[in-house]
Amino acid sequence: MLTNAERMVRARLVLERRRVAVGDLLPPEIAASWSRCLDAGLDPTRPPQMVVLDSSALECRREAIGPVHHLALAEIETLYHQIAGSNFLIAFSDADGTVLASVSDSQFGDSAAGRRIIAGSQWSEAVSGTNALGTVIATGRPIVVHGAEHFYSGYGQICCSAAPVRTASGELIGVLDASSDCVSRQRHTLALVKMAAMHIEDGLFAQQMGAHTILAIHPRAEFLGTISAGMMAIDEDGGISAVNGRATSIMTGLPVLPGARFEQVFTEPLEQLLRRVRSGQPAFVRDALGSLHAVAWVNRALPMTRNIEVRASANVGAVRRPGRVQVEPEFVADDPGVRETLALVAAAVRVNAPILIQGETGSGKEMLARYAHSVSGRKGNFVAINCAAMPENLFESELFGYAAGAFTGARKGGAEGLIASADRGTLLLDEIIALPPRLQATLLRFLDDHMVRTVGGRGERVVDLQILAATNADLAAEVAAGRFRADLLYRLDMIKAVVPPLRARADFAAALHFTLAKIDATATISPEAAARLADHSWPGNFRELRAVLTRALMAARDRNIGLAEVELWLPGTEAAAGTPTRAALREKVAEEVVREYRRSGGNVSRTARNLAISRNTVYHHLRAAAANESSCPD
Repeated sequence: MLTNAERMVRARLVLERRRVAVGDLLPPEIAASWSRCLDAGLDPTRPPQMVVLDSSALECRREAIGPVHHLALAEIETLYHQIAGSNFLIAFSDADGTVLASVSDSQFGDSAAGRRIIAGSQWSEAVSGTNALGTVIATGRPIVVHGAEHFYSGYGQICCSAAPVRTASGELIGVLDASSDCVSRQRHTLALVKMAAMHIEDGLFAQQMGAHTILAIHPRAEFLGTISAGMMAIDEDGGISAVNGRATSIMTGLPVLPGARFEQVFTEPLEQLLRRVRSGQPAFVRDALGSLHAVAWVNRALPMTRNIEVRASANVGAVRRPGRVQVEPEFVADDPGVRETLALVAAAVRVNAPILIQGETGSGKEMLARYAHSVSGRKGNFVAINCAAMPENLFESELFGYAAGAFTGARKGGAEGLIASADRGTLLLDEIIALPPRLQATLLRFLDDHMVRTVGGRGERVVDLQILAATNADLAAEVAAGRFRADLLYRLDMIKAVVPPLRARADFAAALHFTLAKIDATATISPEAAARLADHSWPGNFRELRAVLTRALMAARDRNIGLAEVELWLPGTEAAAGTPTRAALREKVAEEVVREYRRSGGNVSRTARNLAISRNTVYHHLRAAAANESSCPD
């Protein structure tokens, strides 16, 4: 039996032989990590037993980091599609190294490493030795850990790239990681991971500092809307409350620290600058060292507000800004999933991120889009374009406008396009899946530079838009089938907002009464009729519900809908006795999802693939299952 001291000597010899095998080229940061692992008493020849948190404890960890988890899920999805080729896994962990979410293809997910990098697994250096997730936590810096650089040789066939995610105050809150086998490693992977981590940080900055004035800053105006821009939050007294790392780097040598006054950094008062950028156009300001910077007011529609909350009343979900603005969506939001979607959309529009709205026909996608426009505070128009209803030969001219004489039948003076009419407002591209390939390319070019070029004209203009796209199709599947451009999907799918179908919502009773009140505020419905409606599957969602209630109300006496009126108009009323209720069916589906999730080793992607459902549906049922289990452990 070896003593601890003897084991440590052997461990150092093992690592020294591995260092020599790679030709003395071990990077300093890897060597330092190996030393930390040895000091922690780890033995490279004896990997630890993997421990995975149960679903309840895992959900508690997700809740502990708040909105960053949902921002990370959106970036995981985007990053997964950006990394070309197969045999990849994307994971996000908290600051303790616990993996909160992961997405992988089947090849990597079925490998030995893929079966270990799962939700709930622990990857801190103290537990799993040198690895990208753990080493980023230890150092606070992005890193690539390649093959034999891992402390445990069992991970010698994989390459991991990871980057930190920080809060507005600079505190490490999570780590984003992309892992593959060494053969599939791509040189640009770390750059993509760092960019994705910065996107998460920007969204988190906007959420955490939403009650303050947020300014974007960069030496060049064209970079203000990119992740290269610095972000600075200013409180209502003109003090700097937070800055991100890029702002600190851009303004090296200046006191850009929380607590400093705006006038200590710049040569003009804050109010004077805000008056110049209130229109939404970039302005230039000189710092105390004489350098000129372009500045934009990121959340100009929400100036100097405090205590931003997401609430839900008995019938209506609302984002309330006490004492300032109250935006109430025209739909019920008592369902937890819907409330999460509202919060996600509200955060996304503050940083002008494109939003992809997905949901079944009639589930309320356009309502959510109108809510996004309202909560953004934009002063321009909300313009909805039904891509399926617009003729292909007129799409470009209708969208971008045309000059006089551009084509036969054109108006004498030309016409402004729909995009230009939405300037400083919101553009919804509904039924985006219906766009033909040629028009997808045209739209992609616009999304790259927001430049409107009229058909048959020479003029160009840049427009300021919140871009929304909506569809009931699986765009990833359409990309795989060659019917939709992958690069267009990447641009539109920066933030994914999913509208759940009516049958899957926990607030059906509230939705029922809300819809009935919209038809007739004086109408009522009996408990028996409401219970019968709750058992229906609602393939047409709210559109079908409104139609059934309207017809039933026409047949009702004294404006009170009873069971007889519902049975008269509701499809499938001849269901046999003993048919499972809606609640029982939902519970059965949830149980199957949880069972398959555990069978799949906690891999969400594999669970979704095996059950032929979306990852969002898996997440929904896992959250519901966690909520029904015991309270969070201490």
